[in-house]
Amino acid sequence: MKAVVLVAGKGTRMEPLTSDCPKVMLEVANRPILEHILNAAVEAGIEGFVFITGYLEEQIKDYFGDGSKWGVSIEYVQQKEQLGTANAIGYARGHVEGAFLVLNGDMLIGQEDLKSLVSRKEEAVICVKEVENPSDFGVLETDNNKVVRIIEKPKNPPTNLANAGIYLFRESLFDFIDKTQLSVRRELEITDSIQMLIDSGAPVGYHPLTGRWIDIGYPWDLLKANEHLLKDLKGSCEGTVEPNATIKGEVAIGKGTLIRNGSYIEGPVVIGENCDIGPNCFIRPSTAIGNRVRIGNAVELKNTIVMEGTHVGHLSYVGDSIIGRRCNFGAGTKVANLRHDGKNIKVILKGRILDSGRRKLGVIMGDDVHTGINTSINIGVIMEKGKVTLPGEVVKH
Repeated sequence: MKAVVLVAGKGTRMEPLTSDCPKVMLEVANRPILEHILNAAVEAGIEGFVFITGYLEEQIKDYFGDGSKWGVSIEYVQQKEQLGTANAIGYARGHVEGAFLVLNGDMLIGQEDLKSLVSRKEEAVICVKEVENPSDFGVLETDNNKVVRIIEKPKNPPTNLANAGIYLFRESLFDFIDKTQLSVRRELEITDSIQMLIDSGAPVGYHPLTGRWIDIGYPWDLLKANEHLLKDLKGSCEGTVEPNATIKGEVAIGKGTLIRNGSYIEGPVVIGENCDIGPNCFIRPSTAIGNRVRIGNAVELKNTIVMEGTHVGHLSYVGDSIIGRRCNFGAGTKVANLRHDGKNIKVILKGRILDSGRRKLGVIMGDDVHTGINTSINIGVIMEKGKVTLPGEVVKH
């Protein structure tokens, strides 16, 4: 069985992190989102993959190649015009036989659920998640363990089973994709194709997810995914730890990395290759530090993703934040991550005010940002790629 993985989108809601990087290649726990998905599928027994690509596809191809590093085969099919999920899946025609999985490249799922899915015999199976607010999702109406109808954001949901966007299909689906009409969003919706399959009398089942399922739709979802994945981290050290550094809990240290005296690192924490850490810094749990990162003297990091090539200058504090590639923090840069009233932090994203759902959230920083010394950054701030701040500047929004 093969898995068709949808990786064509840019991820506009993830900007500025996706300015020069496909969404699926953003790293959590120091690996691209897509690699976590591939690993789960491999552990479930999948040996062949079809990546439906689009935005900056060369980055995906360069990283994954033909799949031999993971002991699998990977084919690449370019989605020339992005017209919805049904359109994307339709590009897999001729590349799969019999049953196949469809996975979204921005949804983390556990291997046990995938193992259960591949063993099903129905014409199609939809993965579902029980949710408290089904009116915000596509909801399944069921009868006798079969799907009767898929209703998009119903006012009076018949169940609390939300469509999780992960499927088992057979080749017969392509005939219904051919018949699918553009929706009001001017897209070809896979749920419309499935509804036609149901109406034809074909058995369509559902599978309630019991394990990991994280939909990475907004930048702060990367923190949730990172926290979750690091819970399974096993400590290791391929670098050098000086005698007076303290390593507590599960901490993974990459090749060529130096942990200097006085550093205190409390896991789970993952640190990439060729990093320079300390001296006298404090790295707290759920932090992921990419390759070639420099963390200076008296820096404190907490629950943060720091991407490749970034330097965090001495006397800085960063908490609950996502820091892009090749950023440089001037000495004394401080990031706020908590409202005085303790309420959820709201973020302005593309002119819209959104509730992040998080009580603690610092900065979402694009690539190549440079801060002047003693810069202060307020809660929930998004800093565009290449932004520069003046010494002592306060970044409020």
